[in-house]
Amino acid sequence: MTEPYAEVIGDPIAHSKSPLIHRFWLDRLGIGGDYRKTHVFPDQLAAFLAERRADPDWRGCNVTIPHKLAVMSHLDVIDPIAAKIGAVNTIVAPPEGLFGTNTDAAGFLEPLRPRLAEQHLLRTARIFGTGGAARAVAHALWDEGFTLILIARDLTKAEALAGEFAAGHVHAAALASFADPLAFDWKDTEGRLDLVVNATSLGMTGQPPLPLDFSDVPPGAIVYDAVYAPLETPLLAEARGRGHPTIDGLAMLIGQARRAFELFFGQPAPADPESDAALRALLTA
Repeated sequence: MTEPYAEVIGDPIAHSKSPLIHRFWLDRLGIGGDYRKTHVFPDQLAAFLAERRADPDWRGCNVTIPHKLAVMSHLDVIDPIAAKIGAVNTIVAPPEGLFGTNTDAAGFLEPLRPRLAEQHLLRTARIFGTGGAARAVAHALWDEGFTLILIARDLTKAEALAGEFAAGHVHAAALASFADPLAFDWKDTEGRLDLVVNATSLGMTGQPPLPLDFSDVPPGAIVYDAVYAPLETPLLAEARGRGHPTIDGLAMLIGQARRAFELFFGQPAPADPESDAALRALLTA
């Protein structure tokens, strides 16, 4: 007898912790099913999705680097959130066809909710990257009233992403400029909420660290790294050493997975403190 399953696809994919997360929740809830990881090269994407369409046990997949934009042309329905972001990270297989959505934005915001509930005179986010994750982060923070500084190795890509937002509160910058010391008096940051977000692969195992000089980071800024392999990236290690509050990549990974899990298996993922602590212990073992 077969059982329902979902999976995560990407290139590379060996580092993914998504199967650990979803299998933990399946076991916790006593649901019969499985969650896998599948290495899909870019030239295999169309054939992979065509094959999965015909599999009655397939419930869908999460999508990671480099497929978040490319999958969109292979889907039957794209929800408004994913269309606005311009990237899909979750595909569901309902009877009417392949449905694409984006859970990255909500997952990214999950650990920030207590701070976002506060009132601030100014909210500013420095976002490194222009890929699918960065796009989700930018749109999520824009909707929360942040002024955005979009930073990329290729300035033209940062400018293109900035062009999707209203002028005046979004700026584009080259990554190289943030590697140099900044002679600037930040003065009083009371009443402000500043974020620094790494939504690139820099800092990931096998990749060089994000080239950021901390004189470019406002005092008290929250440093949030979407990389989770390794969990302690050079960026987070330096931020903690300098006294900045930090958020690691597991927070976003777990947050986006919660929403995908319910879409795949029809039940909310456990969200009680005991389950969350056990899951994080599993992922960091």
